Amino acid sequence: MEITGRITKDATLVKISKDKQVVNFSIAINDAYKPKGSTEMKQIVTYINCDYWLSPKIVAYLKRGSQVSLFGRIGLSVYCNAEGKALGNLTFHVNHLKILVFAKKENDSSSTLIPPASPITEDKPDDLPF
Repeated sequence: MEITGRITKDATLVKISKDKQVVNFSIAINDAYKPKGSTEMKQIVTYINCDYWLSPKIVAYLKRGSQVSLFGRIGLSVYCNAEGKALGNLTFHVNHLKILVFAKKENDSSSTLIPPASPITEDKPDDLPF
């Protein structure tokens, strides 16, 4: 399954054991629809908690406002609270993560930050087959 959204707050790194760490973060997914018989669009936001176990170093790049594309599976935890009411928690277990737009730095006036690409020099031949 693939989902795309913006990170709601900076990711955190949680140490589970001596050699296991998990990156926890949440994303917001914006959507809109027009109810039947209405002329106005209704905006909805869905918040999803996410966990990523594969590389703890990614936590430095998962900042509030970054737009990410996530591949993985949904997990659902259901439990009863102290009053006996059934509650649930939706978690997206991320297998592959792609940062689409980096978060804006606080002192930067541009709208987004894009990591610098390696410079292209004309004296090196292109290895592309086309």
